[in-house]
Amino acid sequence: MGAPELIGLGASIGLLSGWRIYLCTFALGLAMHYGWVQLPQHLHALDALASPTIIGISAVGLIAEFFADKIPWLDSLWDGIHTFIRPIGGALLAAAVIDPQDPTWQIASLLLGGSAALLTHGAKASARAVANASPEPFSNIGLSLGEDVTTTGLLLAVLIHPAAAATVAGLIALAAVAAIVVLWRLLRRIYAKRDREPAQPAMR
Repeated sequence: MGAPELIGLGASIGLLSGWRIYLCTFALGLAMHYGWVQLPQHLHALDALASPTIIGISAVGLIAEFFADKIPWLDSLWDGIHTFIRPIGGALLAAAVIDPQDPTWQIASLLLGGSAALLTHGAKASARAVANASPEPFSNIGLSLGEDVTTTGLLLAVLIHPAAAATVAGLIALAAVAAIVVLWRLLRRIYAKRDREPAQPAMR
């Protein structure tokens, strides 16, 4: 696997971790433990993820996130708590795909994975803030299930076809940047509209 594939794979895992850090950890560990996905030789550093202990811990986090992410306002609280957890986890997962004997690439992957996870985490948190603040009937459950399906599908895609990882990472990053810009404009518009609304008269 060449440098472009390694960079793309590390970036993809980092980006997806910003949406679902526990799902990424659990899926990678489970696939490796049961041999469902044959990882390239360069990814031997991920063997630790196949540990039953890591799989169990990530499963608990996955279950908690699955439910917390679908409850209005609790999802935003969950995102706030994970503002630091997701980038750190994404950085570690991204660094794990690089040969540990090459510290230069590991440091680069660590920085790339952390930044990528922070980017998608920002897009996710922005989407939930808009959904919770908007008067329109946005569905938290629909948003959450969409993230579940998208993360699972893209994670399997980049593991099975590492050559496509760079393209996938680029598309996710562009979508995340565009989403953040659009969502923050929409959020400002929602709150500006609320500020312009006349206050309700006090009850006598």
